[in-house]
Amino acid sequence: LQNVRIDPSSISFGMWKDIPVPFYMSVYFFEVLNPNDVLKGAKPVLNQRGPYVYREYRYKSNITFHDNDTVSFLEYRRLFFQPDLSNGSEEEYIVVPNILMMGAAVMMENLPNFVKLLLSGALAGLKQEAFMNRTVKEIMWGYEDPLIEAINVIVPGLIPFKGKFGILLQLNNSNSGLFTVNTGMKNISRVHMVDSWNGRKKVNYWRSDECNMINGTAGEMWPPFMSPTSMEFYSPDACRSMTLVYERSGKFEGVPTYRFVAPKTLFANGTDYPPNEGFCPCMQSGIQNISSCRLNAPMFLSHPHFYNGDPALVNAVEGLHPSKEQHALFLDVHPMTGIPMNCSIKLQLNLYIKQVSGIIQTGKIKPVVLPLLWFAESGSIEGSVLKQFYTNLVLIPLLLEYLQYIFLGLSIPLIIAAAVLMAMSQ
Repeated sequence: LQNVRIDPSSISFGMWKDIPVPFYMSVYFFEVLNPNDVLKGAKPVLNQRGPYVYREYRYKSNITFHDNDTVSFLEYRRLFFQPDLSNGSEEEYIVVPNILMMGAAVMMENLPNFVKLLLSGALAGLKQEAFMNRTVKEIMWGYEDPLIEAINVIVPGLIPFKGKFGILLQLNNSNSGLFTVNTGMKNISRVHMVDSWNGRKKVNYWRSDECNMINGTAGEMWPPFMSPTSMEFYSPDACRSMTLVYERSGKFEGVPTYRFVAPKTLFANGTDYPPNEGFCPCMQSGIQNISSCRLNAPMFLSHPHFYNGDPALVNAVEGLHPSKEQHALFLDVHPMTGIPMNCSIKLQLNLYIKQVSGIIQTGKIKPVVLPLLWFAESGSIEGSVLKQFYTNLVLIPLLLEYLQYIFLGLSIPLIIAAAVLMAMSQ
């Protein structure tokens, strides 16, 4: 118990402070093969590209212990492209929706017509189209676009950024917010449980108190002596707490584990799963509207290839092939310590596109939730850390158990002999 607390003297503290597990983020893009036909109302045809693999380093800073048995920290992550592990280079060109333009168009749908005409004129002047052909590096890490300045002039405050735009621009060399978690010094059952995030006990993105709650841990470790039921963590990327459910027991490199997976209700809509009503306005089950925490942009979160989603989502486009083996997320956790041994967290980012009257660049695009990319963050304990883990948590307990039975076996004859001697003495 002492060694799973967040305490500089505990064995697990170094692992918690600077995660020794090699993490990799694999990114898969969906290339649109028929952009001109989509503008005429046809179904989008997609082709998956990648993976583009990045080595991910995580480390904590600003670690501050408090008197109420909590500790605050900022966790940073840095990503480095791995050409030898990737199927393609960052310099490859891919045709994808013009995310900035299409997102702004949908966001401006209910504004006065003259505002939309201004935007349409600006788009024409800047030679902006509904689909763009850019490199993987530009789409992910940012590119300069005069459209950003134009939107800021036409509708001030619609997009709160300037300069470059990239889907994952804010991910690299950045932190996930100020977490304050329990150290477990007085109550080990609360270790790693989030006390607050950015000073908040709950978020304000959603329409119900239940959905706004910050539950579970920060997603790195969990309290020891886990039960085979469920586990929770707060994800700043998803702007919500997530609950994973127990699937089965197993072993990772000889270490006992519980496997936790996403339930089918994770991204279900409020009709199919009433507790999720607070995440609405909803569309089909299998996608979550995250516009309220993404600058009101028409963005949706889902499992890759709409796995576990309404079949209508898959049928609205061509080129998706959802499967549990490739697209389900999981965490294998050592139940005694609450430390993850092996994990693969997979999520997909989608953009809602449609024809917007008054903006001619949107053509006759039919309303569709269009997959942009999906990524898998994977990591497993290995090397000297795994060896230490196996020795301390498998071999030594097993040896002690065998010794227990040996001593018990040796003690039985002694007990019998003592009983015989007592009987003879009487």
